[in-house]
Amino acid sequence: MEESDVYTEDGTVDIHKNPANKKTTGNWKACRFILVNVCCERFAYYGMSKNLVDYLKSRLNQGNATAANNVTNWFGTCYITPLIGAFLADAYLGRYWTIATFVFIYVFGLTLLTLSASVPGLKPGNCNSDTCHPSSDQTAVFFVALYMIALGIGGIEPCVSSFGADQFDENDEAEKLKKSSFFNWFYFSANVGAFVATTVISWIQMNIGWGWGFGVPTVAMVIAVMFFFSGSRYYRLQRPQGNPLTRIFQVIVAALRKMSVEVPEDKSQLFEIADDASNITGSRKLEHTDNLKFFDKAAVESQSDSINDGEVNPWRLCSVTQVEELKCIITLLPFWASGIVFATVYSQLNTLFVLQGNTMDQHMGKHFEIPSDSLSLFTTVSVLFCTLVYDQFIVPFARKFTRQERGFTQIQRMGIGLVISIFAMITAGVLEVVRLDYVKTHNAYDAKKIPISIFWQIPQYLLVGCVEVFTFIGQLEFFYDQAPEAMISLCSALSLTTKALGNYLSTVLVTVVMKMTKKKGKPGWIPDNLNRGHLDYFFYLLAALSFLNFLVYLWISKRYKYKKAIGRAH
Repeated sequence: MEESDVYTEDGTVDIHKNPANKKTTGNWKACRFILVNVCCERFAYYGMSKNLVDYLKSRLNQGNATAANNVTNWFGTCYITPLIGAFLADAYLGRYWTIATFVFIYVFGLTLLTLSASVPGLKPGNCNSDTCHPSSDQTAVFFVALYMIALGIGGIEPCVSSFGADQFDENDEAEKLKKSSFFNWFYFSANVGAFVATTVISWIQMNIGWGWGFGVPTVAMVIAVMFFFSGSRYYRLQRPQGNPLTRIFQVIVAALRKMSVEVPEDKSQLFEIADDASNITGSRKLEHTDNLKFFDKAAVESQSDSINDGEVNPWRLCSVTQVEELKCIITLLPFWASGIVFATVYSQLNTLFVLQGNTMDQHMGKHFEIPSDSLSLFTTVSVLFCTLVYDQFIVPFARKFTRQERGFTQIQRMGIGLVISIFAMITAGVLEVVRLDYVKTHNAYDAKKIPISIFWQIPQYLLVGCVEVFTFIGQLEFFYDQAPEAMISLCSALSLTTKALGNYLSTVLVTVVMKMTKKKGKPGWIPDNLNRGHLDYFFYLLAALSFLNFLVYLWISKRYKYKKAIGRAH
């Protein structure tokens, strides 16, 4: 039996640092532990975060705009910290050990959060039926716990989906096909956890107490940790490939040093190592591309490029593969930027959609009242349903016409989601017009609840869920597939930062809109009393921005060329 039939060809190793055996490691046998881990971790994340805006209002005594901004700032931080985890994973620890380290920070943060909501002296005091008046120390403990959780998420989020995809050998055609399906099942598992959290934890928080509401997610995270480590012997591990930022700066410096050098017409004359494998650990060679030609100068050989014993100075001469790594990163940036506006739309699930629902009739039957944030379960249901339909029906059907193995290209898939996001915001705006029309007609400006059922929000939640299946899953797969193999975690983190910047952009938009619309004594678009505001205008503003964003996306997608890897991993 040939070695290629026994061991993986992508450079992965097992937990003992031996070459990964195809039969005993990886594939779905390893992914089952990862998927259960993801399910439990997402249960913990959504369980503690879905009602945050209400917690800040009722327990920390914050107004609508302040609470919404604090929540979007925290969500944004959750998607900035992955840059830390990704750097450590690619450069030093590898994905497995990065996850293994940060899960404990995550658990500690959740534990402190639970204590801050349940232990006398730590939990907010001076409470009446509607709100509390916490001390500055109590508020500080809560936010320390919150941002410790954000740091824990930073080590997990950029690594776990990529770590799951690592269980399939890119050089094995049978396993390569399964990798695409993995991303769908990864997102499906995450949303199973989100679904259970939304339906169960929201009710616990509102009816039993915040201590239990944060405590149950903490237990779920402990279970996630146990499952992750239980599968260790089955995992395939990509070895850390060295500091990716150093390689990027080496190309830039080498190209700047050779600004006056002409790039040869025959690109085969550019420097590349003779070996079939790349000189970058865990990475295959990349085929030369004709874009961003300035950086090709870094691969042009000259007499000053070699030092002792013929060893190449990497700050003067870089291989074609190293140059193409930088090109890959740069060409991904426009797609990264296009995701920011969509992430702004998505952030409304946890803020303005909830505040809109708070003003509507939340009764289901005569005696049961549902929390407005629990309607996000319809987003989760939409994700679960659409993921199954997409993977089992849409892909096979589309494949007949597009001749694409995945049904749609990753770029097409993301674009479809961006179009649907426009209609999601229009739908939310139309509902708000109807709600405000009732307020005006019945002079109900000071009413806490309008007798319009909260279930009219369901269409906007369903549309956002459909968008997730196309845009977020497509983005996960696109950044994993198109990233340089030695920078997969970093590029996965880069894709996550679109959610961070989307949340921050939402904060900026709310702040700017309120500043501009509160002039001359007016209440503004998003006042504490939404009956006197114009939330519909804000939703239409997001729809307009989404439309412009889609037009830009069409322009950049037509110019993109997919990367081509050659040879084998080192």
